[in-house]
Amino acid sequence: MNALPFPVVEDPEPEAIEAGRKLFAGPVDFVKGVVAMDGLPPGDRPEICFAGRSNVGKSSLINAVTGRKALARASNTPGRTQEINFFTMGESRYLVDLPGYGFANAPVKVVEKWQRLLKAYLSGRQTLRRAFVLIDARHGVKSVDDEIMALLDRAAVTFQCVLTKTDKVKGADLDRSLARTREALAKHPAAFPELVLTSSEKGDGIATLRAIIAGID
Repeated sequence: MNALPFPVVEDPEPEAIEAGRKLFAGPVDFVKGVVAMDGLPPGDRPEICFAGRSNVGKSSLINAVTGRKALARASNTPGRTQEINFFTMGESRYLVDLPGYGFANAPVKVVEKWQRLLKAYLSGRQTLRRAFVLIDARHGVKSVDDEIMALLDRAAVTFQCVLTKTDKVKGADLDRSLARTREALAKHPAAFPELVLTSSEKGDGIATLRAIIAGID
């Protein structure tokens, strides 16, 4: 057992892996893109959301987790996702793709609008069960990530840190990134106490993330 604070999550049991596989083997369909809080779909089921800095690899991770090549639009241009995009996972849950925060290649007023929407959703959606906050393993937690985590603390929304692009970081560099992440998370009471390491390109951590999502009611 890893005695470190915020250990890397252990491999799920086979039953949990299978539950995650079955969940995403079923229909995953786009519902709508939301540009204002009054456009949110009915809060009639649990929701999990993916949040992260622009270009953290969020769209690629969502596509990998869902097993769809183009469910979320991946782009090298920061700020491509400017809406809150809702997807159904069968009839049981919503998967929510949030706009990237931080630097974006878009007009300032446009960026400010979708950042307000992002923060309003995270602090006011009653059916949001968990936010997955994505952190680029090459760069670690930035001040803008801390700001979003603090918002989730205030809203009492549990968030779990998912490190992306771990295939790009090896050995001591990954250890240092993990240490910085753990130090940052220690300040946030809403942080779930386990980390998930992923690589969309290699498929690392995808089955684990599916199993976690399948276990959230």
